[in-house]
Order: sequence, then structure tokens, then C-alpha cells
Amino acid sequence: MSSSLEGRLATLSITPIEDKTDDGSVVEIKHYFFKPKPAASSNSAIKLLVVLAEVSKDIGKATALAKQLGYKDLRAADDGQVKDVLGVPKSQASLLSIQADHSQFIHLVASSTLQTAHCVSFPNEKHSTEQDLDEITGKTVVLKGTDAKRFAESRECAEFSEVEFAERGEPQPAAPKAAAAPTAVKEPKAQQGKARTAEEEEIHELGIHAKKLEDFPGWYQQVLIKGDMIDYYSVSGCYILKPWSYGIWEVIQRWFDDQIKLLGCSNCSFPLFVSQRVLEKEKDHIEGFAPEVAWVTRAGSTDLEEPIAIRPTSETVMYPYYAKWIRSHRDLPLKLNQWNSVVRWEFKTPQPFLRTREFLWQEGHTAHLTKSEADEEVTDILDLYRRVYEELLAVPVIPGIKTEKEKFAGGLYTTTVEGFIPASGRGIQGGTSHCLGQNFSKMFNIVVQDPSAKEGQELPPIHVWQNSWGLSTRTIGVMVMVHGDDKGLVMPPRVAQLQVIVLGVGITVKTDAEMRQKINDKCKEVVKQLRAAGIKAQVDDRDTHTPGFKFADWELRGVPLRLEIGPKDLASGSAFSARRDTGVKAPIPFDSLVKDVSALLDQIQSDMFTRAKKTFDERVIFLTEWKDFVPTLNKGCICAVPWCDVEACEDAIKKKSAEETAEAVVDERAPSAGAKSLCIPFDKKRFTDKPASEYKCVKCGQQAKHITLFGRSY
Repeated sequence: MSSSLEGRLATLSITPIEDKTDDGSVVEIKHYFFKPKPAASSNSAIKLLVVLAEVSKDIGKATALAKQLGYKDLRAADDGQVKDVLGVPKSQASLLSIQADHSQFIHLVASSTLQTAHCVSFPNEKHSTEQDLDEITGKTVVLKGTDAKRFAESRECAEFSEVEFAERGEPQPAAPKAAAAPTAVKEPKAQQGKARTAEEEEIHELGIHAKKLEDFPGWYQQVLIKGDMIDYYSVSGCYILKPWSYGIWEVIQRWFDDQIKLLGCSNCSFPLFVSQRVLEKEKDHIEGFAPEVAWVTRAGSTDLEEPIAIRPTSETVMYPYYAKWIRSHRDLPLKLNQWNSVVRWEFKTPQPFLRTREFLWQEGHTAHLTKSEADEEVTDILDLYRRVYEELLAVPVIPGIKTEKEKFAGGLYTTTVEGFIPASGRGIQGGTSHCLGQNFSKMFNIVVQDPSAKEGQELPPIHVWQNSWGLSTRTIGVMVMVHGDDKGLVMPPRVAQLQVIVLGVGITVKTDAEMRQKINDKCKEVVKQLRAAGIKAQVDDRDTHTPGFKFADWELRGVPLRLEIGPKDLASGSAFSARRDTGVKAPIPFDSLVKDVSALLDQIQSDMFTRAKKTFDERVIFLTEWKDFVPTLNKGCICAVPWCDVEACEDAIKKKSAEETAEAVVDERAPSAGAKSLCIPFDKKRFTDKPASEYKCVKCGQQAKHITLFGRSY
């Protein structure tokens, strides 16, 4: 047991029962977590409702419980909401997770029969918080029922209630119609009112309970956790990338690495630490990152004489050495790239892959003799970023240039590929390629002699032209948000770690051993053929689960194609295929299996991009009048508008759109932020055939200079 938990129990003179028996005397406690919507009379400070009841008890419908406790509504809390309050994700949380520093935000509800149990068992798998890092793995904590109630009362939560719950199977009081709310997951009619079997309950727990279009943040958290993409870490804002997601990054890494080497780039590795003196040498640059820089101030028990920063990016780390290595124009171009992690200490709400305190990326840093050479590389790299999204991830993006206000701090100009998340109506920056100009070379004195100087001619030295460019694991989050659905992940075949899952079906207790063996052998043969052709395939031969469970499991993880092989398929000489993206099913003959599966995977990749692009195109709206601007935003769209290129007007658009949104009557789940500039797209003809100069700025009415994308963004 972790020392801090042991201490909390000891303070109350509570001793856990270490040697529990299996004689039925131990009652298992189940926890339920809700996000309450307060009624006028409720405590509005409550962020989390924690309900603990014996597994034999039925807490009833959320609507009825909400009315009983005085809330307007209760919705199931997702992992992120539980972690914000308790410090651990829902799968690891229990009564024992509640500590004094967050109890004031909790309403704790306990079964009224809790203290009558001889002893109760609390799940404590991998139980840890950021203050309590000792793990209890594979154990539970068992307390006397009376001690469990004392511990619950000692938490001094904002509210504590005891409720009498009915035994499972007993009728529950119906919630009044006025309080009824749509449920997150509807049961099939045939299932309504019936108890689930053990496997049906397991499938239900396995699945995604939040709806993408109803609770997008909750859906995103569930998809990543249940889809085996990430796990939470003990440091807030940092996440573990599990093989299912890290493998996507490896595919991107291999493809992009090959492409930049064709452009003459080489990989290197610089230290992750940078001194305060060096980091602050470029004032404009550090001002852009200052709020996010993490500092090391102590080593062991000794304070450092000078704080050391952990790199938020590597310009100031690398460029003193560029000045050392570049001695002549013959040393140019110098093109180096790093695959590393950086730390930016975000204080906004963390979101896996999108906004994290540490993330993986590549950062390229190059030096050139002329601006034209630098400009050419900026566009070459940006096009590679476009291809990563569109050709690998099947996600459409719009290439363009950032406004002066939004460009990289200390740079000359910034180009970007901008994506779009239809479910939230927000734009998202996908990757950036910056021309730094000569700003850094002047700061770090990176110079060469002018090669055009004739013998004996003295010409001033030339400061080199520099670029930097970066693409991060944000790519994975964008892919999940664009393609995922209410069943879970939907993986584009080119980045999927598993492209085809092969399952034996139609096997019952009546199936003889010979037929079972034939099905198993055929599944293995098919996988062997597919793998020989370079297709990532696997057999699911688990005998502990039915085909229905396996279907749900692999759909949750987004495997692009499922092949089913049973007695009827053997007889017909074909496998039965099911696409993850559309659900379309069709037989595929064994004789042409490899060719047909390969073609089908290509078709899935193409169809996923086509559908995503169609949605993106439909949601980028060209408009010329301000009266249409906010209503278009509130429909979950991006606005392409004529704009004057004046920063004060850019600020006014953001401020005014936020104000008008707050005044408008919109869905309470809709974002209320103002619109910022996303980019000035290179392809303006996709919006209008007229030049921007023939329009007036959508906000100030002055002559427009650009067609610019504005929208809410991440």
C-alpha cells in the first residue's frame, strides 16, 4: 500500500483487511462518476458527483438520481473530467482517490447499506495521483463497512449524501418526463428492459459511450483510451503514447525522413538543455515562448548558479554552432533536422496530441546563401507536410501563409497547412514552415564572404538566410478527430498498425474438431499470404471471446478491414470482408484474395480522403458581409473573407465575433470563442475568381488585400 494512503487510513485508526477470504463475505464496491448540471438550488461549485454502491445495487437512471439529489441533469463524466478533479483517470479512480485539495468540488453519494457490510472491497488497480506515485498493482483495498463509511465522511466533500439503492432486478422509480434527457447510448428495442449477459455487459463497457456530435471532448478522451492509443501519466499534461499510436508516428517519420533526405537534409541531435543567457539572446523569439519555457533550477540538493531551460524549440540551441561551422559560402546550404521531443509548459487545458507539455516532433533548421533558395525550401517542406496529411492520414488541409500577428516569433514569414475538425467546427494548425530571414544570423553572427567578390575586392560579409520547420504528433490527434466515429477509431490503411484482422466465425459447440481445424488453418494461411505481399495482417484466435466481442474490439481500434472465415466461406471458396470506414460487407474469393484486399485497402484510403475533403470544402464558406460572419461560425464553419491586412482590424474581428457569439442564441455546447486568422491561402481561386482588391474588407470596409481564412481554432 502506498505510504500516503496508509497514512490517511492510519489517521482515522483504520486498518485494511489484508487476508480477505473468498467466502462471499467481501462486498465489492462499484463507483459511478457524473458531471452534474446544477439546478438553481444546487451547489454550483460541484464539479464531480461520485457514487459508490455495492455491485448488487442498481443506482437507477441518471435522471431519477439527478432529481433525488437536486440537480438539473447528470451526465456520465469522462476520463478527463474525472482526472481534472481526482488527479487520476476514471479507470483508476475510487473513494480512496479523494484528497483534501479537491474534496471541495465533489458531491459524494454512498449507499445507505455500506456500513452494514462485514467488509467491502475497493478497486485500486494502478492507483496513483500526482502526489502519490507509489502504485498498488493487481491489488484491492478491503475495509470494514463501518470503516469505509468513516473514511467517506472524513473526506469532508462539499456535499455527502446517503441514498438507499434497490437491488438489481427490482423496479426503479421512473424519472418525470420534464427531467428526461437523451441517453448517451440507446439499447436496441429487443434488449430494452432485459438484463445484459456477461459478454454483452463487457462489450457495452468496451464501447464508446459519448457521442461524437453530442459530447466531442468526452468522445475524444474515450476513443484514445479505449482505442489503446494513450495512457495517462503522473505528470499533468503528459501522456504515454502506446504502440497503437506511436506506430503511426513511426510511419510518418519514415516517410518524411526519406523525403527530406532527397532534399539534402541530414539528421543530428542537439542537447535538450539551453542556458538562460543563450535562450534570451534573441529577444523577440524568447518573448513568444517565455510563458511556456520550463526551467531547471536545482540539481540534487544544490541550486544552479544559472537556470537552464528545457528547449521549447532549438533555434537558440543550434545557431551558435552554425556560426562556428559555416565559414564559407561553400559550407552552404547547411540542412539539419532533429527527431526529438520538446517541452512547452502549457497552462491551458491539456488535450492529448493537440496541447501537451511534452510532445514529439521533427524540427528542421537550414541555412542558405540567398533568399530565393530559402523561399524555395519553405514551399518544398510545406508541400511535404500537405502530403503527410493528405496521402498518409487521408486528412485534407489548406496551405497558406500566416498573418504578421500569427507568424513565428522572430521569423520573416510563416507558412502553414491548416486543417479542420468538423465535429467541433474548429480549424487546427497542422504544420509550419518558417522563413527566418536574416534575423537569427545577425543575432548569432552567421556570415560568409560574398562569393561574387572579385580577387582583391573587399565586400561586406553576407548574413545567411535561414529556415526552420516542424511537424509534431498533433498529426495523430487530427487524424482521430477527423475520421473517428461513435464506434471508435477509424484508421487510414497507410498508417494503420494492423490493416487486416482475420477471424474464424460460425464455430459452435456442434462444430466438429476437423472443421474447427480447417477454419483455423485457413485463417493462418490467409494471414501468411497477406503478410508476404506486405499487408499488415493478424489472426484473432482468442478462444475466450465470441466473434461479436472481437468485431466490437477491432472496430473500436479502427482496423481498416475485417475478414471472416467460417464453414460457409470455406464451402464457397471466399472470405467475407467488412470495411471499418463504411461497414460495407462483401465476399472476396480466396483465389484473388491478395490482389483484391490490396485494391480494397487503396480504395478505403482514397474514400476516406474524399469524404473528409467533401466535408471540409462544404464547411469553408466565402462571404463578403459582416452580418453573415458570426452566423456562419455558429454553424460550425470557417469563413473565407476579404481582409485589409491591418492587425487592428484582425483584433477587432476576433473581439467582435466573440461578443456577438455570446449574444446569439446558440446550442450551449457550441464554442463561444471569437474567430482568429488561420491563414491567407495560396489557392484563392477555390473561393473566388476575382482578385481580393475588388472587395472591401469584411470588417472595416477598407480595400481588401487578401482572401483570408478566419475561424475558431485549437
